[in-house]
Amino acid sequence: MNRTTLVLLLNVFFFAFYSCDTGKKEVKSTTDFTSDWRFWLGDVKDAETVEFDDSSWRVLNLPHDWSIEGDFDAAHPSGAGGGALPGGIGWYRKSFLMSRDMKGKKVFIDFDGVYMNSEVYLNGVLLGKRPNGYISFRYDLTPYLKQNGTNILAVKVDNNEQPNSRWYSGSGIYRDVRLQVLNPVHVDLWGTYITTPEVSTSRALMDVQTTIKNDWEKNVEVEVTSIVHDRDGKEICKEVENIQVQLSDTAICTQRLTLDRPHIWSLDKPYLYQVKTELRVNGNLTDTYYTTTGIRTFRFDAHKGFFLNDQPIKINGVCMHHDLGCLGSVANTRAIERQLEILKEMGCNGIRCSHNPPAPELLDLCDRMGFIVMDETFDMWYKSKTKYDYSRYFNEWHERDLDDLILRDRNHPSIFMWSIGNEVLEQWTHADRDTLSVEQANFILNFGFGKEQLAKEGESMSVNSLLCKKLADRTRLLDATRPVIAACHEPSPNNHLFRSNSLDIIGYNYHHQNYADVPMNFPGKPFLATETVSGLMTRGYYRMPSDQKYIWPLKGGNVSKKEREAYENANYLCSSYDNCHVPWGTYHENSLRMMQMNDFISGQYIWTGFDYLGEPTPFGFPARSSYFGIIDLAGFPKDVYYMYQSEWTDKTVLHLFPHWNWAEGQEIDMWAYYNQADEVELFVNGKSQGVKRKADGEYHVAWRVKYEPGKVKIVSRKAGKTVMEKEVRTAGEPTRIRLIPDRTQLCADGKDLSFITVEVLDKEGNLCPNADNLVQFDVEGNCFIAGVDNGSPFSMERFKDNKRKAFYGKCLVVLQNDGKVGTCTLKAMSEGLESATITINFQ
Repeated sequence: MNRTTLVLLLNVFFFAFYSCDTGKKEVKSTTDFTSDWRFWLGDVKDAETVEFDDSSWRVLNLPHDWSIEGDFDAAHPSGAGGGALPGGIGWYRKSFLMSRDMKGKKVFIDFDGVYMNSEVYLNGVLLGKRPNGYISFRYDLTPYLKQNGTNILAVKVDNNEQPNSRWYSGSGIYRDVRLQVLNPVHVDLWGTYITTPEVSTSRALMDVQTTIKNDWEKNVEVEVTSIVHDRDGKEICKEVENIQVQLSDTAICTQRLTLDRPHIWSLDKPYLYQVKTELRVNGNLTDTYYTTTGIRTFRFDAHKGFFLNDQPIKINGVCMHHDLGCLGSVANTRAIERQLEILKEMGCNGIRCSHNPPAPELLDLCDRMGFIVMDETFDMWYKSKTKYDYSRYFNEWHERDLDDLILRDRNHPSIFMWSIGNEVLEQWTHADRDTLSVEQANFILNFGFGKEQLAKEGESMSVNSLLCKKLADRTRLLDATRPVIAACHEPSPNNHLFRSNSLDIIGYNYHHQNYADVPMNFPGKPFLATETVSGLMTRGYYRMPSDQKYIWPLKGGNVSKKEREAYENANYLCSSYDNCHVPWGTYHENSLRMMQMNDFISGQYIWTGFDYLGEPTPFGFPARSSYFGIIDLAGFPKDVYYMYQSEWTDKTVLHLFPHWNWAEGQEIDMWAYYNQADEVELFVNGKSQGVKRKADGEYHVAWRVKYEPGKVKIVSRKAGKTVMEKEVRTAGEPTRIRLIPDRTQLCADGKDLSFITVEVLDKEGNLCPNADNLVQFDVEGNCFIAGVDNGSPFSMERFKDNKRKAFYGKCLVVLQNDGKVGTCTLKAMSEGLESATITINFQ
């Protein structure tokens, strides 16, 4: 058969294949590829080969984090900073048959994240490696698929060399995996880019840029149709263009659509549109591609801060690591949604993705729920922070990883800035062009600097300034609609990142004492407090007197005996009064005051929203998770949560703490957070302890009273009228268990979760604030226990178990559906206590 005949036959097949599609159905398939994988913890010779026998391996569903299944141990090389949990090497294998709909198509595998150093094989052939554990990536399976017989996909994950992170990373294929079956002419990976160059309440212009991939062996003319749908699925407008795409190449089609009277995306009403892109060749549909987007305007102002849709908005944000407490690094949509719901209820409106590309589910939820997102790429550049971290791969991979993050995420309306680095150590390096390392010199030259240009630029900028400039310029090349920022902990204008003059916003981590100098040191530059506070608190624990301040860990040699004794006798506990923080941080109230009193500060991202695994400042092992969170690891709010709620929301708030179980005659500091009232009055067993009012710039009131068993009551009033009342009673001995599920109706998808709060109560129904009873769990039906926790930052109990001790009266059990419709019954039992039972429904 000659070449001409072969091409003609192939073309007949190509267009015959497309002609069977009428355009009334989808012509692609996206398959959740997370079920029925086989897993082995440990390195195995020849595990990538087709012939390898994996019958003895564990069968599981993804996403999966093997580290969270381990025991805490100081000997684990991750150290307490990495959560004191095991790393290692793991292998995953999945077998599948090539289905009829794959023939003549392109077949891809998409990974949302694998930690770390992943190698992916199909039928023994290495498809590629990715060292970055947080980045999303795709491989083309088509050339290596067996049309007849079983295909074997194998993934090696190497998280053996540790420490490689300053916090808990998790290990394994911990985010979703999808199989994509596409026609040869299709929208490329992350192939749409939507911008809105003109926005008003009467009209919006939407530019849709579509990258089309032609994997067919001939040039084609592609008809590109972009259709905008509202959230009810109604077609709003559409545009049609034709474009030539060369064989084995890509082409970009740009279309402009006009929306009359658009719905504007905002924090309170995060309205989303969906753009449907259709590709046709010779009138036959070859691809459909959906992009969710929103229409809004924003700007950062050097004097007045942040504006969303021309309205001044203070960014009341929090930093978040990627772990989900007892679930580890497993990316679960419901678990992320629960975190965001709790934060939204507090009044939080911003999320900083610390310090790595986030799970796609987080950004989808932020779009839908209304959050201002700071999307962050790198925690380090060339200079390492831990022995085996990403700095080893930065030179080779940073360009690809940066590109992939921005291409993946740039259509999200919730993202308002790109962060190219967090506290990178290049801020202080004084190397210039004469002291370049070989890697740095090659980096600059590879970015397009010739030697003459390098010498010229080097006269005014250090190598690290040039590096910052190139990262920022590359970011803007891929998305010019958002500002570029870096989170810096060197406030001096001599910071090499600032000297590059390539950052659109000045970002400080901490250094609140330097905020006032920003307008003078960086004239005309907007300012954002990218990381603040680092307060230290243990839910349920109170160290008195509350006006005694603790700055931990102790720093320097000038420490009094009293301070040292307080730290050494802390028993891994930090007070839940706002009276303890790290040396580089400050108190929650102090930071909030600065935000509210300075218009030029666009806002803050507090360290952190939730406690997270690893980095157990200010203590070492057995502490193994953080104390920084406004909310503990189990998702139980600490008291300061209600301070923010009283300032950041319109909800009526009155929160009294601590509990009322103390020693007779002990002096107790009672604090209250409140709003929508002029004053509050405290009563101990009916006796007034006085009326208190907040002064300007203060966010709580306090009384020092003597403890006597009974009841403490607080009343808030406005203009003499009662607004709200709260009371706290002395709890008796633990008598029974109460179960409080966040949801009782769940989806039978094998992934949905119910988070069940477990409380130890006395006979009157009061929470026993010091209870530490061991609670056993028994489940029957269509669920299993996904994890247990209690919020303790130093508990050595396993997260994967059927029991948990209460911590200050509470613990948590997480139930996960097994993929079947039905019910699940949970029974909680503890010796000497009345048990409790609840039922969860799955449909």
